[in-house]
Amino acid sequence: MSFRESDKNEEEFVKRANRMVSRWSGERQTGTPDRSKLQSYVRSREDEAARGRVKVLGRHIVEPQRQVPILDRCEVLVVGAGPAGLSAALGARRAGADVMLLERYGCFGGTITTVGMETLGWYRYEGTEDCEGIGREMERVAERMGGTTKWPYNDSDCLDAEKFKLVADNLIKETGVRPILHIWVVEVLINEDNQIYGVITESKSGRQAILADRVIDCTGDADVAHLAGCKYSILDVSQSLGVTTVFNAVNVDVSKFKDYTDRNPATYKDWSRTWSQTTSGKEEHLKSPYLDREFEKAAAAGVIPQDKIGSFGGSWSALSEAGEATNLNLVHKTGVDATCVRSLTDAEMEGRQNVMHALEALRHTVPGFENAKLRNFAMTVGTRDSRKIIGKYNLTGEDVCNQARFEDAVGIFPEFIDGYNILILPTTGRYFQVPYGCMLPSSGADNLLVAGRAVAGDRVSHAAMRNMMACTVTGQGAGVAAAVSLRHCTRVKDVDISDVQQELHRQGVRLS
Repeated sequence: MSFRESDKNEEEFVKRANRMVSRWSGERQTGTPDRSKLQSYVRSREDEAARGRVKVLGRHIVEPQRQVPILDRCEVLVVGAGPAGLSAALGARRAGADVMLLERYGCFGGTITTVGMETLGWYRYEGTEDCEGIGREMERVAERMGGTTKWPYNDSDCLDAEKFKLVADNLIKETGVRPILHIWVVEVLINEDNQIYGVITESKSGRQAILADRVIDCTGDADVAHLAGCKYSILDVSQSLGVTTVFNAVNVDVSKFKDYTDRNPATYKDWSRTWSQTTSGKEEHLKSPYLDREFEKAAAAGVIPQDKIGSFGGSWSALSEAGEATNLNLVHKTGVDATCVRSLTDAEMEGRQNVMHALEALRHTVPGFENAKLRNFAMTVGTRDSRKIIGKYNLTGEDVCNQARFEDAVGIFPEFIDGYNILILPTTGRYFQVPYGCMLPSSGADNLLVAGRAVAGDRVSHAAMRNMMACTVTGQGAGVAAAVSLRHCTRVKDVDISDVQQELHRQGVRLS
């Protein structure tokens, strides 16, 4: 560059700087504006206004028609990345499909990482016959990565919820699943043959479409199935399972607390003190990491409100040498509609307030917690109950309590029932097979599968299938079935179950 060109550039820079300073000082500007740029700006604003213009019709609005860009395409799309979604995505990918995994939060793991429930399976007392597959694999990978501790009183593992975020990341990357976080599915795409071929999403990137040959709903609330017009059942909130605000504490004297629980052991019989709990009898003598009398003492001493006593009581879990007590499952609320944002908002806010009451009660009545402080609330309230699809087959309490066998089995699950005031622990070696039919909606779009706690069944079967390890069984079964149906060019409802079972066996799943 010549000196003359350099001087010219410097003069232009000075002029621009002076104009900027004069505008900032409020001086009236002279000169002719660039009309072409101004008109282009006006047109762009008019276009935006047209896209956003709506008609208000009573209690509804009518949105204008608009084009939605396609974000991506895949063979198998899994919506929701909790235990069911992770298992579905990994199972489908290992069976050879191109898989995308969508998750609304900023991490994978679902109830493990966002709610802080750190046990895929806490039921492993002596005599348990357990499932195999991706759920058990996740526990083993977490252990190798230093992300587990022993659960109190039996052979189950506690997962480190924070480290499990890395466990899930690694499994996804190693397998080749294509993930997207911070994204919601808000509509489904169904063609004239009633086949689902994709979804509409909302995110920071805007409204976009993802096209897919098969879709697996692992949202827990059957959100995709609901949007696809599938039939489902949902209990009145007066009968549904409650929600929990899990929290973690620090500055706990772990040695002192363990000494207290050793001297004041709780059993599953104690669960019946606060609600009517039905067991088979064999569970009642087993030790349980349970606290509830402590809250009654705190209420009697005026430490916590007497009218809130029904909100407190439950289990503690992992303890660390650093004085951490995690997965404190002690604060509950009933009457919550998990499909209503207003109801969930109330539950979140009230739950956090009650956590502080619970922590004050622990400090007052439980040795070892005298100086405990809140480490964190869960990212979201933990829900147990909402929509359940009406399936090609609907599991029953008779099935899960009487070792049911099915020709279309995709896995097994021990006789473990926890919910609706029923507790049965699998200490007798009994188990039931999980049928493929409970994941197939009886109506709505073809080529849609539902896995996780929204599978078809009655209340007692839900008390089994809602558990996270059971969710991994249906997740892996759905993922493999979707991939196999693509391989053989058939719809998911027509897939040859023997081909699905062969692939599940190859992936290490226990079928009988």
